[in-house]
Amino acid sequence: MNTPLVSAQNLQKSFSAGRRQPSIPVLRGISLEVHAGEMVSVVGPSGSGKSTLLYCLSGLEPYDAGSVELLGRELSGLSRGGLAELRRDHVGFVFQSYNLIPSLSARENVALPARLARRRTAKRDVDGALAAVGLTDRARHRPSALSGGQQQRVAIARVLAMYPDIVFADEPTGSLDTATGASVLGLLRDAASGPRSVVLVTHDLEAAARADRVLVLRDGLIHAELQSPAPEQVFDAVSLAGAVA
Repeated sequence: MNTPLVSAQNLQKSFSAGRRQPSIPVLRGISLEVHAGEMVSVVGPSGSGKSTLLYCLSGLEPYDAGSVELLGRELSGLSRGGLAELRRDHVGFVFQSYNLIPSLSARENVALPARLARRRTAKRDVDGALAAVGLTDRARHRPSALSGGQQQRVAIARVLAMYPDIVFADEPTGSLDTATGASVLGLLRDAASGPRSVVLVTHDLEAAARADRVLVLRDGLIHAELQSPAPEQVFDAVSLAGAVA
């Protein structure tokens, strides 16, 4: 098998509970790999470490022990500038909060990451990304004139236009209606192809089942790993782990 795009070994992370209080462990020794062309979902109850895992894998959050390699580069060995450059050039993020710039149009928001990276952006890439999310007719609209679902699709178009090697998505459908959420999941599913991969954190077990693999977390550990499961299998695995989705 090819070298993984993401590799974590014995990943550990704790958060301070305040002065004179012991730290609270969130990740207790997680090891995993994500390969090109894969979509991997992470499920588990609130507090199981899902989002923290995502942030540590993507370089948004430092970890306490273990290792994370992103595209073959150990994150703890990178300077702040080197880490920012790695994320800028190779990583895409989709969050439940859309992180759009209110003063920019949908098209300008999609083109912004390339502008910040001082990379020439072909108009066809921006327009193609907006077309892929069904927002060609909303290209000139600012976020305030878009629904929540439309804003989330702009956020995904922004990622698609950059062609990142890996996309990290944290509860991207949490505030969307069923139809819009299914559309967003379809776009993420399509993005995990060829040389690209997607890591998705979600409470939605049906959404999780769209992935090639599902990791079930509880108390900062992986309790189960499922290959191309049906939603019922994901639910059963979460239940057996003692988690409440």
